[in-house]
Amino acid sequence: MFIKKFIYKYILKRQYFRYGKCQRCGDCCSKIYVNHKKGVIKTEDEFNKLKKLHPFYTFLEIVDKDDNGLVFKCNKFDKEKRICTIHKFRPSICRRYPSEVILKMNGTMSEKCGFYFKPIESFESILNKIK
Repeated sequence: MFIKKFIYKYILKRQYFRYGKCQRCGDCCSKIYVNHKKGVIKTEDEFNKLKKLHPFYTFLEIVDKDDNGLVFKCNKFDKEKRICTIHKFRPSICRRYPSEVILKMNGTMSEKCGFYFKPIESFESILNKIK
C-alpha cells in the first residue's frame, strides 16, 4: 500500500483513490461537462470548432446550458441495453472516468454510480502533520 500511495500522491499528483466498478447506469453518459484547454465548453461556436478537430466531440449532443457551461449527452450509450455501443473503442475521457477532476470542479457522482473516492491521506493525518 505504501508504494501505491507514494505513486498516486507524489508521481501522479492525486489526492484520492478511486474504488468501485461501473453499474451501467448511464448517468455519466447523459450529463457531461467537457473540460477543454480553455476550461469547460461554454458556447455552441466553440463546440462546433472542436467537433472538426477531434472525432470524440461528434459523439456528443448538447442537452442543456448552465452556469458552468454546456451540458452534453453521448449518443453512443444504448439506454435500453444499458451499454456503450463503442465500448472497445471508447475515447480516453471515457476510459478514465471517473476522475478526481470531478471533485475538484465541485461535481458529484450519481447516486447510482458504482465508483467512489477516498482521500489518499485522511483529514486527521494531515491535521497531525500541521500540528
